[in-house]
Amino acid sequence: MPKIIRKIEHPKGLERRLRVAAYARVSSGKDTMLHSLSAQVSYYSAFIQKHPGWQYCGVYADEALTGTKEARDGFQRMLKDCRSGQVDLVITKSISRFARNAVTLLETVRELKALGVDVFFEEQNLHSISTDGELMLTILASYAQEESLSVSENQKWRVRKGFENGELVNWRFMFGYDIDKNGIRIKPSEALVVQEIFQRGLAGETFGTICRDLNARGVSGALGGKWSVPRIHAILSNEKYTGNALLQKRYRNNHLEKKLCHNHGELPRYFATESHPAIIDEATFQAAQDLLTRLAEQTTYRAKPQLSKFTGLILCPHCGKPYKRVTSNGSVGWNCRTYQEKGKRFCRGKKIPEDTLKAVCAEVLRIAEYDADIFSAYIDSIEVPEDNSLLFHLKDGRIVERTWLDRSRAASWQPDMKEAARQRMLKQWRRH
Repeated sequence: MPKIIRKIEHPKGLERRLRVAAYARVSSGKDTMLHSLSAQVSYYSAFIQKHPGWQYCGVYADEALTGTKEARDGFQRMLKDCRSGQVDLVITKSISRFARNAVTLLETVRELKALGVDVFFEEQNLHSISTDGELMLTILASYAQEESLSVSENQKWRVRKGFENGELVNWRFMFGYDIDKNGIRIKPSEALVVQEIFQRGLAGETFGTICRDLNARGVSGALGGKWSVPRIHAILSNEKYTGNALLQKRYRNNHLEKKLCHNHGELPRYFATESHPAIIDEATFQAAQDLLTRLAEQTTYRAKPQLSKFTGLILCPHCGKPYKRVTSNGSVGWNCRTYQEKGKRFCRGKKIPEDTLKAVCAEVLRIAEYDADIFSAYIDSIEVPEDNSLLFHLKDGRIVERTWLDRSRAASWQPDMKEAARQRMLKQWRRH
Protein backbone atom coordinates (compact mmCIF):
# COMPACT_ATOMS: atom_id res chain seq x y z
CA MET A 1 0.00 0.00 0.00
CA PRO A 2 1.53 3.39 -0.96
CA LYS A 3 2.47 5.81 1.86
CA ILE A 4 -0.13 8.55 2.37
CA ILE A 5 0.82 11.83 4.01
CA ARG A 6 -1.93 14.22 4.95
CA LYS A 7 -1.39 17.77 6.28
CA ILE A 8 -3.43 18.50 9.39
CA GLU A 9 -4.76 22.04 9.60
CA HIS A 10 -5.32 23.44 13.07
CA PRO A 11 -8.48 25.46 13.49
CA LYS A 12 -7.78 29.15 13.51
CA GLY A 13 -8.38 30.80 16.84
CA LEU A 14 -8.30 34.37 17.89
CA GLU A 15 -4.91 35.89 17.09
CA ARG A 16 -3.28 37.34 20.21
CA ARG A 17 -2.62 41.04 19.93
CA LEU A 18 0.86 42.41 20.61
CA ARG A 19 1.01 43.97 24.06
CA VAL A 20 2.72 47.32 23.64
CA ALA A 21 3.91 49.93 26.18
CA ALA A 22 6.01 53.08 25.89
CA TYR A 23 8.71 54.68 28.03
CA ALA A 24 9.27 58.46 28.22
CA ARG A 25 11.66 60.59 30.25
CA VAL A 26 12.64 64.25 30.59
CA SER A 27 15.85 65.50 32.14
CA SER A 28 14.61 68.15 34.61
CA GLY A 29 11.57 69.38 36.49
CA LYS A 30 11.24 72.67 34.61
CA ASP A 31 7.78 73.60 33.36
CA THR A 32 8.80 73.29 29.71
CA MET A 33 10.23 69.83 30.33
CA LEU A 34 7.15 68.70 32.23
CA HIS A 35 5.02 69.91 29.32
CA SER A 36 7.23 67.87 27.00
CA LEU A 37 6.74 64.79 29.18
CA SER A 38 2.98 65.27 29.17
CA ALA A 39 3.04 65.62 25.39
CA GLN A 40 5.08 62.40 25.03
CA VAL A 41 2.66 60.46 27.24
CA SER A 42 -0.33 61.72 25.23
CA TYR A 43 1.37 60.97 21.92
CA TYR A 44 2.34 57.39 22.80
CA SER A 45 -1.05 56.64 24.38
CA ALA A 46 -2.87 57.69 21.20
CA PHE A 47 -0.27 56.08 18.88
CA ILE A 48 -0.47 52.64 20.50
CA GLN A 49 -4.24 52.58 20.90
CA LYS A 50 -4.83 53.50 17.24
CA HIS A 51 -2.52 50.78 15.92
CA PRO A 52 -4.38 47.66 14.68
CA GLY A 53 -3.21 44.46 16.32
CA TRP A 54 -1.71 46.20 19.35
CA GLN A 55 -2.98 46.07 22.91
CA TYR A 56 -2.28 49.21 24.92
CA CYS A 57 -0.33 48.44 28.14
CA GLY A 58 0.36 51.98 29.30
CA VAL A 59 3.10 54.62 29.22
CA TYR A 60 5.85 54.57 31.85
CA ALA A 61 7.34 58.00 32.52
CA ASP A 62 10.02 59.59 34.69
CA GLU A 63 10.95 63.14 35.61
CA ALA A 64 14.60 62.21 36.08
CA LEU A 65 17.60 64.46 36.50
CA THR A 66 19.74 62.00 34.57
CA GLY A 67 19.49 59.03 32.25
CA THR A 68 22.52 57.34 33.78
CA LYS A 69 20.85 55.99 36.92
CA GLU A 70 18.78 52.84 37.26
CA ALA A 71 16.74 54.21 40.19
CA ARG A 72 13.89 55.61 38.10
CA ASP A 73 10.45 54.66 39.37
CA GLY A 74 8.73 54.50 35.99
CA PHE A 75 11.63 52.60 34.45
CA GLN A 76 11.65 50.06 37.28
CA ARG A 77 7.88 49.54 37.02
CA MET A 78 8.26 48.93 33.30
CA LEU A 79 10.94 46.28 33.94
CA LYS A 80 8.78 44.63 36.60
CA ASP A 81 5.83 44.35 34.22
CA CYS A 82 8.06 43.00 31.45
CA ARG A 83 9.44 40.35 33.81
CA SER A 84 5.92 39.31 34.77
CA GLY A 85 5.01 38.76 31.12
CA GLN A 86 2.65 41.70 30.67
CA VAL A 87 4.53 43.47 27.83
CA ASP A 88 5.78 42.26 24.42
CA LEU A 89 7.09 45.54 22.94
CA VAL A 90 8.41 48.76 24.47
CA ILE A 91 8.55 51.92 22.36
CA THR A 92 10.84 54.79 23.36
CA LYS A 93 11.98 57.97 21.67
CA SER A 94 15.74 57.36 21.62
CA ILE A 95 18.66 55.57 23.25
CA SER A 96 19.53 58.65 25.31
CA ARG A 97 15.96 58.73 26.73
CA PHE A 98 16.19 55.05 27.68
CA ALA A 99 19.68 55.26 29.30
CA ARG A 100 22.94 57.12 28.68
CA ASN A 101 24.97 54.50 30.52
CA ALA A 102 26.02 51.96 27.88
CA VAL A 103 26.41 49.15 30.41
CA THR A 104 22.93 49.72 31.89
CA LEU A 105 21.40 49.92 28.43
CA LEU A 106 22.93 46.69 27.16
CA GLU A 107 22.20 44.77 30.37
CA THR A 108 18.55 45.88 30.27
CA VAL A 109 18.10 45.18 26.55
CA ARG A 110 19.69 41.72 26.90
CA GLU A 111 17.45 40.86 29.84
CA LEU A 112 14.34 41.97 27.94
CA LYS A 113 15.49 40.11 24.84
CA ALA A 114 15.80 36.91 26.90
CA LEU A 115 12.23 37.50 28.08
CA GLY A 116 11.07 37.90 24.48
CA VAL A 117 10.44 41.65 24.88
CA ASP A 118 11.48 43.92 22.01
CA VAL A 119 12.51 47.56 22.48
CA PHE A 120 12.02 49.93 19.55
CA PHE A 121 14.03 53.17 19.47
CA GLU A 122 12.15 55.59 17.23
CA GLU A 123 14.92 58.10 16.56
CA GLN A 124 17.40 55.38 15.53
CA ASN A 125 14.67 53.23 13.85
CA LEU A 126 16.14 50.24 15.66
CA HIS A 127 14.61 47.08 17.15
CA SER A 128 16.67 45.54 19.94
CA ILE A 129 15.49 42.03 19.09
CA SER A 130 16.76 42.23 15.48
CA THR A 131 19.92 40.38 14.42
CA ASP A 132 22.11 43.49 14.20
CA GLY A 133 20.28 45.29 17.04
CA GLU A 134 22.85 44.69 19.82
CA LEU A 135 25.83 45.72 17.67
CA MET A 136 24.16 48.99 16.72
CA LEU A 137 23.02 49.58 20.29
CA THR A 138 26.57 49.11 21.59
CA ILE A 139 27.90 51.72 19.18
CA LEU A 140 25.06 54.19 19.68
CA ALA A 141 24.96 53.79 23.48
CA SER A 142 28.69 54.47 23.72
CA TYR A 143 28.13 57.62 21.70
CA ALA A 144 25.26 58.66 24.00
CA GLN A 145 27.43 58.06 27.06
CA GLU A 146 30.24 60.19 25.62
CA GLU A 147 27.71 62.89 24.83
CA SER A 148 26.58 62.77 28.46
CA LEU A 149 30.20 63.11 29.59
CA SER A 150 30.74 66.07 27.26
CA VAL A 151 27.62 67.85 28.53
CA SER A 152 28.63 67.16 32.15
CA GLU A 153 32.17 68.49 31.65
CA ASN A 154 30.89 71.65 29.96
CA GLN A 155 28.47 72.24 32.82
CA LYS A 156 31.20 71.68 35.43
CA TRP A 157 33.53 74.06 33.59
CA ARG A 158 30.83 76.76 33.62
CA VAL A 159 30.16 76.28 37.34
CA ARG A 160 33.85 76.30 38.30
CA LYS A 161 34.55 79.42 36.24
CA GLY A 162 31.68 81.04 38.08
CA PHE A 163 33.24 80.07 41.42
CA GLU A 164 36.57 81.54 40.33
CA ASN A 165 34.77 84.83 39.64
CA GLY A 166 33.04 84.76 43.03
CA GLU A 167 29.60 84.04 41.57
CA LEU A 168 27.01 82.23 43.72
CA VAL A 169 26.38 79.58 41.08
CA ASN A 170 23.40 77.22 41.53
CA TRP A 171 22.29 78.89 44.77
CA ARG A 172 18.52 78.47 44.64
CA PHE A 173 17.25 78.38 48.23
CA MET A 174 18.32 79.30 51.74
CA PHE A 175 16.22 79.95 54.84
CA GLY A 176 16.26 83.70 55.56
CA TYR A 177 16.60 84.82 51.95
CA ASP A 178 14.49 85.31 48.83
CA ILE A 179 16.57 84.20 45.84
CA ASP A 180 15.51 84.65 42.21
CA LYS A 181 16.94 85.81 38.89
CA ASN A 182 16.75 89.43 40.06
CA GLY A 183 19.07 88.90 43.01
CA ILE A 184 19.28 87.92 46.68
CA ARG A 185 17.18 89.72 49.28
CA ILE A 186 16.69 89.22 53.01
CA LYS A 187 13.33 87.72 53.99
CA PRO A 188 12.53 89.69 57.19
CA SER A 189 10.30 87.11 58.94
CA GLU A 190 12.81 84.29 58.43
CA ALA A 191 15.82 86.50 59.17
CA LEU A 192 14.40 87.19 62.64
CA VAL A 193 14.24 83.44 63.26
CA VAL A 194 17.87 83.04 62.15
CA GLN A 195 18.98 85.80 64.52
CA GLU A 196 16.96 84.22 67.34
CA ILE A 197 18.63 80.85 66.77
CA PHE A 198 22.10 82.41 66.99
CA GLN A 199 21.19 84.37 70.14
CA ARG A 200 19.63 81.40 71.95
CA GLY A 201 22.41 79.03 70.93
CA LEU A 202 25.10 81.40 72.23
CA ALA A 203 23.07 81.91 75.41
CA GLY A 204 23.50 78.23 76.21
CA GLU A 205 20.19 76.71 75.16
CA THR A 206 20.36 73.21 73.74
CA PHE A 207 19.53 72.74 70.08
CA GLY A 208 16.74 70.35 71.03
CA THR A 209 15.10 72.97 73.25
CA ILE A 210 15.24 75.54 70.45
CA CYS A 211 13.68 73.04 67.99
CA ARG A 212 10.82 72.12 70.28
CA ASP A 213 10.03 75.76 71.01
CA LEU A 214 10.04 76.81 67.34
CA ASN A 215 7.85 73.84 66.36
CA ALA A 216 5.45 74.49 69.25
CA ARG A 217 5.11 78.12 68.14
CA GLY A 218 4.27 77.00 64.61
CA VAL A 219 7.39 78.55 63.08
CA SER A 220 7.95 76.85 59.72
CA GLY A 221 11.38 75.50 58.98
CA ALA A 222 13.07 75.18 55.61
CA LEU A 223 10.52 74.58 52.83
CA GLY A 224 7.79 74.46 55.47
CA GLY A 225 9.32 71.50 57.33
CA LYS A 226 9.79 70.90 61.05
CA TRP A 227 12.84 72.08 62.95
CA SER A 228 15.45 69.50 63.96
CA VAL A 229 18.83 69.52 65.72
CA PRO A 230 20.80 68.99 62.44
CA ARG A 231 18.92 71.94 60.90
CA ILE A 232 19.85 74.21 63.81
CA HIS A 233 23.47 73.08 63.51
CA ALA A 234 23.42 73.77 59.74
CA ILE A 235 22.21 77.34 60.29
CA LEU A 236 24.81 78.09 62.98
CA SER A 237 27.62 76.78 60.75
CA ASN A 238 26.59 78.51 57.49
CA GLU A 239 28.90 81.40 56.69
CA LYS A 240 26.46 82.79 54.11
CA TYR A 241 24.48 84.43 56.91
CA THR A 242 27.41 86.86 57.29
CA GLY A 243 27.04 88.04 53.68
CA ASN A 244 30.10 86.03 52.62
CA ALA A 245 30.22 82.71 50.76
CA LEU A 246 32.61 79.78 50.71
CA LEU A 247 32.28 78.37 47.20
CA GLN A 248 32.69 74.80 45.92
CA LYS A 249 32.19 73.11 49.29
CA ARG A 250 30.90 70.04 47.45
CA TYR A 251 31.26 68.49 44.01
CA ARG A 252 29.91 65.61 41.88
CA ASN A 253 32.21 62.59 41.69
CA ASN A 254 31.51 61.73 38.02
CA HIS A 255 28.92 62.07 35.28
CA LEU A 256 27.52 58.57 35.80
CA GLU A 257 26.94 58.29 39.56
CA LYS A 258 26.64 62.06 40.13
CA LYS A 259 27.27 61.47 43.84
CA LEU A 260 27.58 64.70 45.84
CA CYS A 261 30.87 64.67 47.80
CA HIS A 262 32.34 67.06 50.36
CA ASN A 263 35.36 68.90 48.99
CA HIS A 264 38.31 68.11 51.29
CA GLY A 265 40.90 69.57 48.95
CA GLU A 266 40.15 67.56 45.82
CA LEU A 267 39.18 70.85 44.09
CA PRO A 268 40.03 74.48 44.87
CA ARG A 269 37.63 76.44 47.07
CA TYR A 270 36.96 80.19 46.88
CA PHE A 271 35.81 82.68 49.50
CA ALA A 272 33.70 85.58 48.21
CA THR A 273 33.17 88.52 50.60
CA GLU A 274 30.11 90.80 50.61
CA SER A 275 28.44 88.70 47.94
CA HIS A 276 24.93 89.34 49.35
CA PRO A 277 23.18 91.06 52.31
CA ALA A 278 24.18 89.83 55.78
CA ILE A 279 21.78 88.67 58.51
CA ILE A 280 24.43 87.95 61.20
CA ASP A 281 27.55 89.97 61.97
CA GLU A 282 30.89 88.21 61.75
CA ALA A 283 31.62 88.42 65.50
CA THR A 284 28.37 86.57 66.31
CA PHE A 285 29.09 83.99 63.63
CA GLN A 286 32.62 83.38 64.94
CA ALA A 287 31.27 82.96 68.47
CA ALA A 288 28.87 80.34 67.10
CA GLN A 289 31.78 78.49 65.44
CA ASP A 290 33.63 78.44 68.76
CA LEU A 291 30.49 76.99 70.37
CA LEU A 292 30.17 74.28 67.72
CA THR A 293 33.86 73.40 68.14
CA ARG A 294 33.44 72.97 71.91
CA LEU A 295 30.35 70.82 71.42
CA ALA A 296 32.19 68.67 68.88
CA GLU A 297 35.11 68.18 71.26
CA GLN A 298 32.76 67.17 74.06
CA THR A 299 31.11 64.65 71.77
CA THR A 300 34.48 63.32 70.60
CA TYR A 301 35.87 62.70 74.06
CA ARG A 302 32.62 61.51 75.62
CA ALA A 303 32.63 57.76 76.16
CA LYS A 304 30.12 56.03 73.96
CA PRO A 305 27.30 54.55 76.07
CA GLN A 306 26.84 50.80 75.95
CA LEU A 307 23.58 49.92 74.23
CA SER A 308 21.11 48.10 76.42
CA LYS A 309 19.67 44.76 75.28
CA PHE A 310 16.24 46.42 75.58
CA THR A 311 17.08 49.05 72.92
CA GLY A 312 14.67 48.82 69.99
CA LEU A 313 12.77 45.84 71.43
CA ILE A 314 10.07 47.57 73.51
CA LEU A 315 7.23 49.04 71.42
CA CYS A 316 4.70 51.70 72.47
CA PRO A 317 1.05 50.62 72.01
CA HIS A 318 -0.17 54.16 71.29
CA CYS A 319 2.19 55.50 68.59
CA GLY A 320 4.22 52.45 67.57
CA LYS A 321 7.58 54.06 68.43
CA PRO A 322 10.24 52.10 70.36
CA TYR A 323 10.83 52.85 74.02
CA LYS A 324 13.89 54.88 75.03
CA ARG A 325 16.09 54.60 78.12
CA VAL A 326 15.65 57.69 80.33
CA THR A 327 17.25 58.86 83.55
CA SER A 328 15.53 61.27 85.93
CA ASN A 329 16.77 62.19 89.41
CA GLY A 330 18.88 59.05 89.50
CA SER A 331 15.95 56.83 88.50
CA VAL A 332 16.46 54.78 85.33
CA GLY A 333 13.50 53.63 83.27
CA TRP A 334 12.08 53.10 79.79
CA ASN A 335 9.47 55.29 78.14
CA CYS A 336 8.02 56.02 74.70
CA ARG A 337 10.30 58.08 72.46
CA THR A 338 7.36 60.23 71.31
CA TYR A 339 6.41 60.99 74.92
CA GLN A 340 10.02 61.92 75.75
CA GLU A 341 10.52 64.17 72.71
CA LYS A 342 7.06 65.77 72.29
CA GLY A 343 5.27 65.35 75.61
CA LYS A 344 2.10 63.67 76.86
CA ARG A 345 -0.11 65.64 74.42
CA PHE A 346 1.25 63.42 71.64
CA CYS A 347 1.54 60.10 73.48
CA ARG A 348 0.57 58.84 76.93
CA GLY A 349 3.06 55.95 77.14
CA LYS A 350 3.87 55.05 80.75
CA LYS A 351 7.40 54.84 82.10
CA ILE A 352 8.62 51.38 83.17
CA PRO A 353 11.35 51.37 85.87
CA GLU A 354 14.36 49.44 84.58
CA ASP A 355 14.73 47.31 87.70
CA THR A 356 11.04 46.35 87.42
CA LEU A 357 11.52 45.49 83.73
CA LYS A 358 14.51 43.28 84.54
CA ALA A 359 12.63 41.53 87.35
CA VAL A 360 9.69 40.72 85.05
CA CYS A 361 12.09 39.47 82.35
CA ALA A 362 13.75 37.16 84.88
CA GLU A 363 10.33 35.84 85.89
CA VAL A 364 9.38 35.12 82.25
CA LEU A 365 12.73 33.41 81.59
CA ARG A 366 12.50 31.52 84.91
CA ILE A 367 15.91 32.58 86.12
CA ALA A 368 16.92 33.92 89.52
CA GLU A 369 17.99 37.32 88.24
CA TYR A 370 18.04 39.16 84.93
CA ASP A 371 20.83 38.11 82.52
CA ALA A 372 21.31 40.21 79.34
CA ASP A 373 22.75 37.34 77.29
CA ILE A 374 19.92 34.96 78.20
CA PHE A 375 17.41 37.74 77.42
CA SER A 376 18.89 38.21 73.92
CA ALA A 377 18.90 34.48 73.28
CA TYR A 378 15.22 33.92 74.08
CA ILE A 379 13.27 37.23 73.76
CA ASP A 380 12.44 38.61 70.31
CA SER A 381 10.45 41.73 71.32
CA ILE A 382 8.26 43.24 74.04
CA GLU A 383 4.90 44.95 73.48
CA VAL A 384 3.15 47.23 75.95
CA PRO A 385 -0.56 46.69 75.14
CA GLU A 386 -1.67 48.84 78.10
CA ASP A 387 -0.31 50.39 81.25
CA ASN A 388 1.35 47.90 83.64
CA SER A 389 1.07 45.09 81.09
CA LEU A 390 3.82 43.48 78.99
CA LEU A 391 3.65 40.96 76.14
CA PHE A 392 6.89 39.01 75.63
CA HIS A 393 7.37 37.55 72.12
CA LEU A 394 9.77 34.64 72.50
CA LYS A 395 11.95 33.42 69.65
CA ASP A 396 10.30 29.99 69.76
CA GLY A 397 6.98 31.60 68.78
CA ARG A 398 5.36 31.68 72.23
CA ILE A 399 3.81 34.85 73.69
CA VAL A 400 3.90 35.38 77.45
CA GLU A 401 1.90 38.10 79.19
CA ARG A 402 2.92 39.63 82.51
CA THR A 403 1.74 42.56 84.63
CA TRP A 404 3.77 44.70 86.98
CA LEU A 405 2.91 46.89 89.94
CA ASP A 406 3.89 50.50 90.46
CA ARG A 407 6.24 51.01 93.38
CA SER A 408 4.76 53.04 96.18
CA ARG A 409 6.20 56.52 96.61
CA ALA A 410 7.49 55.56 100.06
CA ALA A 411 9.30 52.48 98.74
CA SER A 412 11.10 54.55 96.10
CA TRP A 413 12.51 57.05 98.61
CA GLN A 414 16.18 56.76 99.48
CA PRO A 415 17.40 57.52 103.05
CA ASP A 416 18.81 60.91 102.02
CA MET A 417 15.48 61.81 100.38
CA LYS A 418 13.62 60.87 103.58
CA GLU A 419 16.00 62.98 105.70
CA ALA A 420 15.60 65.99 103.37
CA ALA A 421 11.81 65.72 103.64
CA ARG A 422 12.04 65.48 107.44
CA GLN A 423 14.16 68.65 107.59
CA ARG A 424 11.65 70.52 105.41
CA MET A 425 8.82 69.50 107.75
CA LEU A 426 10.84 70.63 110.80
CA LYS A 427 11.41 74.05 109.25
CA GLN A 428 7.72 74.45 108.51
CA TRP A 429 6.82 73.40 112.09
CA ARG A 430 9.31 75.92 113.59
CA ARG A 431 7.86 78.77 111.52
CA HIS A 432 4.46 78.04 112.98
